[in-house]
Amino acid sequence: MHDIRAIRDDPAAFDRGWASRGLGPQTEAILGLDAELRAAQTALQAAQNRRNEASRAIGLAKAKKDEAAAAALMAEVEGLKGAIADAGEAERTKGEALRDLLAGLPNIPAPGVPVGADEAENVEQHRWGEPFAIAAPQDHVDLGGALGLMDFEAAARMSGARFVVLKGELARLERALGQFMLDIQTREHGYLEVSPPLLVRDEAVFGTGQLPKFAEDLFRSTDGRWLIPTAEVSLTNLVREQITDEEELPMRLTALTACFRSEAGASGKDTRGMIRQHQFYKVELVSITAPEQSEAEHARMVDCAEAVLKRLDLPFRTVTLCTGDMGFSARKTYDLEVWLPSQQTYREISSCSNCGDFQARRMDARCRKAGEKGTRFVHTLNGSGLAVGRTLVALMENYQDEKGRIAIPQVLQPYLGGLTHIGG
Repeated sequence: MHDIRAIRDDPAAFDRGWASRGLGPQTEAILGLDAELRAAQTALQAAQNRRNEASRAIGLAKAKKDEAAAAALMAEVEGLKGAIADAGEAERTKGEALRDLLAGLPNIPAPGVPVGADEAENVEQHRWGEPFAIAAPQDHVDLGGALGLMDFEAAARMSGARFVVLKGELARLERALGQFMLDIQTREHGYLEVSPPLLVRDEAVFGTGQLPKFAEDLFRSTDGRWLIPTAEVSLTNLVREQITDEEELPMRLTALTACFRSEAGASGKDTRGMIRQHQFYKVELVSITAPEQSEAEHARMVDCAEAVLKRLDLPFRTVTLCTGDMGFSARKTYDLEVWLPSQQTYREISSCSNCGDFQARRMDARCRKAGEKGTRFVHTLNGSGLAVGRTLVALMENYQDEKGRIAIPQVLQPYLGGLTHIGG
């Protein structure tokens, strides 16, 4: 959500920000509605004030036995009821229209974010590790199928496309990865583990920016709740409508949850395998900070996500997303992209975003310094630490051998009872 006062002060800056995200000018319509809303509020206040004055004057007129004046004043009060009702309705409709318009507009990119139309204009920051030398690498679908531990056909029979059934040692490996990621983030990086709801109300997904524009990307239950597309929704909303002591910030939260996405905008993309599914597991990282902390916290969060890939010895690169590729709520985003031998390219495995106060305004999440009365909106950040399914894919493809076996990285072996290979 956006601060209407800031838009009034510098509309050109907002139009430039939205233009960098591919949108046309917005502030003329915003400020027009804002002026109409303030005019309705002024008219309502004036009518209410006059009604109160006339009501007091009725008593004075009656005390003076001036029945003619009292009758005239009573008629005026009666007439003001209509004016008050009209102004109140105008205030309501203009207010709703302004809120709806602002709610549908994305965050303004931070200074320095590269301007671009799509992922082709993202900017690489650095690479880590060398891609494994694998002759004729198989993709994870063929590897898992040959092992008899990955079944897309069975999943399709019961659920349709974009689902998978993992069995045996691959199911254990997926579970081990989630536990491994949680242990790093909680024991080494200071995140508090949370087990949050997977079903949330409209207000929660509005707060993190999925509603109203991206309802088609979500799954909805029969009672009107939404299945979370990421634990970002549940974790960030822990501070909704709250005032947090600044001494408690930054607040760092993590959760391993199932995530659910309709992939409405991904028709025809990544239809093979586990890269883009309706249901998957992810370890989410969320930070709640004071405004001046968020930039440093963003860099720290990226380091925390990168640490998992480094520990697994998976080659990756980190890129800054351009304005046209960022998510709706983000003001700056870094993506971590892991090397997939079968595709001979890097694919996203984590996205770490600083949302500034954009989500906090939608949630009314504030902070306050000790001894002060005033509050200010917190800053919120979120990232994957990591997407479990995509990490499983990366492990299978990078750790395959010529016999189709999958080697288990040494750091994961304790989570698998000392298992060193899957298959063979």
